[in-house]
Amino acid sequence: MTAASMMQRALLLCALSMLLGSCSMIRVGYGQIDTVAGWMVQDYFELEPAQRDVFNNRFQRLHQWHRREQLPEYARFFGEVRDRAQKGMRSEDVQWLVDGIKARFAIIAARAAPDATELLADLTPAQIEALRKRLDANNRKFIREHRLDQPPAARKQAQQRRLLSQIKDWVGPLSAEQETRVIALIQPLPLTESLRHEDRLRRQKEFFTLLEQRGNRAVFAPRLRDWLINWENGRSPELARGMDEGWRKRADFYAAVDKLLTPEQRSHFTGRLQDYIEDFRELATRGGGSNNNSGG
Repeated sequence: MTAASMMQRALLLCALSMLLGSCSMIRVGYGQIDTVAGWMVQDYFELEPAQRDVFNNRFQRLHQWHRREQLPEYARFFGEVRDRAQKGMRSEDVQWLVDGIKARFAIIAARAAPDATELLADLTPAQIEALRKRLDANNRKFIREHRLDQPPAARKQAQQRRLLSQIKDWVGPLSAEQETRVIALIQPLPLTESLRHEDRLRRQKEFFTLLEQRGNRAVFAPRLRDWLINWENGRSPELARGMDEGWRKRADFYAAVDKLLTPEQRSHFTGRLQDYIEDFRELATRGGGSNNNSGG
């Protein structure tokens, strides 16, 4: 993870947490992103006080821009997601949603790239080594959580548990019959976590190679920007095909689950989306800064 990636992730943690998190993260967390991002960057890079000041000042500006210009757009985007969900999500709708999230991530990447250049260009060899150790620990955690060192049956069980939890979080409880049918739909899904791990390692290797050029900002800045925005470009043909196929099958899976929903479950789903829309609109009107007192 880079400084710009932390900026993106901290903002998207709240702004796009619909994928994984709870609605309460939006109002409670968004006003505190400055603090959270500061903790994250310190944990990864072990910055000196002057470097922390640079990061904090630049992140506050990014946060204010995101609140002012991006949150209203997220409300519009989620409104379209809600409208499509009310009619029933097809495979192409799920893929449209994924593409929309990627596009919004790229917007943040482009905006954060100049700030990331300034911070990363001043990293010491010791700070880069600290980052390498932190990422190695994260990689080991990813292997444990996704059971990549265990047989396929254990990995499939973990995948099933994650997907069922996500679906129930969004649509409410499933009947016994629905759960049985969802589990049956999960069985043919590919286990793509090993591909994700391979992609993580690729990105990290590219980043450390890129950092070797940080002394020449005229070269470093555009290459960092390109690396942040076009994160899929360095994939091998085999990896790219595997990731794309995994997403297509996942889109078909969610579309099939959508067909199982009762009217009450669909209302629960669209109601959650409406909550996010209202949160985005309200947060967009508030002032920036980590000292805001955000209500729940």
